[in-house]
Amino acid sequence: MAATDFGETWTYESIIGALPGIDVSNRLALAIQVCVFEIGVLVLAWYYDLWGVAVAGTAVVAVAAIGSAEMLRVAGRIRTARVPRAYRRLLFGSDIEVVLGVLAFVALLTYLFVPGPWGQTPPIETLFGERPPVLVVYLVLLILWDVCYRIGTGWWAAITALWRSYRYAFDPETARTFRLADAENLLFGLVQLLLVPFVLDFPVLVAVLLAHVGAIVVVSALSIWLLSARETDRAIATT
Repeated sequence: MAATDFGETWTYESIIGALPGIDVSNRLALAIQVCVFEIGVLVLAWYYDLWGVAVAGTAVVAVAAIGSAEMLRVAGRIRTARVPRAYRRLLFGSDIEVVLGVLAFVALLTYLFVPGPWGQTPPIETLFGERPPVLVVYLVLLILWDVCYRIGTGWWAAITALWRSYRYAFDPETARTFRLADAENLLFGLVQLLLVPFVLDFPVLVAVLLAHVGAIVVVSALSIWLLSARETDRAIATT
């Protein structure tokens, strides 16, 4: 993977770049991730006869893969622009996307494993039975963490983008670069709607997913509008 200073990368990129003796391109790292997850889904679906949830698992893997690709594309676009240092440090150097990802993951775990307020069966039992296989649960949680981390990253990218667009005015070329980056993040939010058909039996997840995507779209669209409204012929100082 291309060398990038730590503190100037997503945590996801830093982990890959820090692995000793491993130097792979972004595309290869993404391909390995998709293959490992998808092979795991298919093998476990075959072994435990869980084909009923294999399609949903494949959809989640696809969303995680698209999220990884979009993260790299957004970061790549931002790094090509004359980025204010304060924005760059806030976006890449704070690791807030990890905190948001953890909060989303813990909330999802709570929903999956805790019985409903009126004694409803926990969703994890509905999906995999009263004694879900350990390997299946492990892989499911691993993939769900990956998606939650992408969601946290998307949120942080949207929030910092709105702050950036409100705080600074950019020349047309830089503003266009940031608009494209914001559009990429908005697109990933919409891609997550692919999961809706697979959670229709869980109204809470449907509501949360729709609210989350709607918020990402609104925040990203507002950032894009501010970029255009405050566009200037002069480039700002990158401080």
